[in-house]
Amino acid sequence: MPEHVSISQLIGVALLALLTVVWAIGLIRLTRRARAAGLLGPTRSQGAVLRAMPHQRRSGPIAESVELTPEERAAFAGLVRQFSDSRP
Repeated sequence: MPEHVSISQLIGVALLALLTVVWAIGLIRLTRRARAAGLLGPTRSQGAVLRAMPHQRRSGPIAESVELTPEERAAFAGLVRQFSDSRP
């Protein structure tokens, strides 16, 4: 046990932890009971789609490409060599 922590502080922390666990268990049981009684409304099935959400695209944006001139390719190759040479 740490020297700078009193017994009452340790008991307080343990009591708060115990009350948190009891509260969480009670909340879970209460929501399960309310769902079983139908008080929380219908639950959403696995395959259901939210009607308020817009239709999402399945693919990403169109990829763009640019043709480089031979001078630009040479400059890019020089940059790659410069960066790869500086690595340890």
